[in-house]
Amino acid sequence: MAGRALAVKRGGELCEDVARLGQSLGLEAYQQYRLGRRLWGAVRRIDVILRHPTNGRSLGVECKYQDSKGTAEEKLPSTIQDISAWPMDGLVVFAGTGFTENMKSYLLSTGKAIEFADLEPWLRLYFGLPLL
Repeated sequence: MAGRALAVKRGGELCEDVARLGQSLGLEAYQQYRLGRRLWGAVRRIDVILRHPTNGRSLGVECKYQDSKGTAEEKLPSTIQDISAWPMDGLVVFAGTGFTENMKSYLLSTGKAIEFADLEPWLRLYFGLPLL
């Protein structure tokens, strides 16, 4: 799957690509899953939930795409914090050329974020799937 991140054109496509990747690995994928409310009352939706069909292990995935420099990346630290409130493990998957190197470094340092191009081996390890 190397290089697939270049094919992503917008955030919705990133969510679809994450779901497709999970399904190609034999995982169930649910998009825009409603899960309660945020602190200020807004409905919480998880972009993608990947679930192992045999052991039930689940992972919530927030997909963040940015193709030009902007303020979208300023919301990422709160996204990292928000996933700690989920009843499952969570991960931010990001793609696009608009993220600053500082934000990429921050995201990767949390252990809760990964670039889409590196997602497949991460999922294989997390769900205990055969390694390539």
